[in-house]
Amino acid sequence: MTDYDVVRVFCGPRGGYGNELGVVRNGSVMPERDERQAFAAKLGFSETVFVDDPERGVIDIYTPTLRLPFAGHPCVGTAWLLDVPELVVPAGVVGARQDGEFCWIEARAEWVPPRTLRQYASAAEVDDLPVPPKGEWVYAWAWLDESAGRIRARAFPGRDDGIDEDEATGAAALLLTDRLGRALNITQGTGSQILTAPQPEGWTEVGGRVYLER
Repeated sequence: MTDYDVVRVFCGPRGGYGNELGVVRNGSVMPERDERQAFAAKLGFSETVFVDDPERGVIDIYTPTLRLPFAGHPCVGTAWLLDVPELVVPAGVVGARQDGEFCWIEARAEWVPPRTLRQYASAAEVDDLPVPPKGEWVYAWAWLDESAGRIRARAFPGRDDGIDEDEATGAAALLLTDRLGRALNITQGTGSQILTAPQPEGWTEVGGRVYLER
């Protein structure tokens, strides 16, 4: 079995929850895309990262069924694990920084694959949602406290890959931040926390806590 790390990204204030991420630090052991795709499917995490250059932060991201040009929780988790100032993904160069208990990345909304951002009237409505039919990537959200920028969200990738709901989704949080034009404090899934902040010239920061699981 190829060696890999598992980190939990966007953990709650007490260290629980978060979305698991597999990281193969030595991507050269599996250079072909079909090998990487098969390994990501075998691990079964919502995303798995292959590190092609740890010093420059060059990474390759896969769901169980497809390769992604950019994704939020893989970038936050890998930036924290490698402790690098930037990551290079097919979409572009992602800035990264550590700030106390939080790891932050800076990316652009146009890098995010299509998502449907669907607002609900209350957090209770979001909590009660069933998993929607496959075929559409849905980010369901509602205000917990609009004046404070606090949001309740759930994410449904809509793929037929065993991931019915994502526990924490940085890319969708980035899109929502870009649409609303303000900093957000998002509670997603069963208890994960995602922080965001718009930056100049179309950039957005996304941050959260990361813990090494294995």
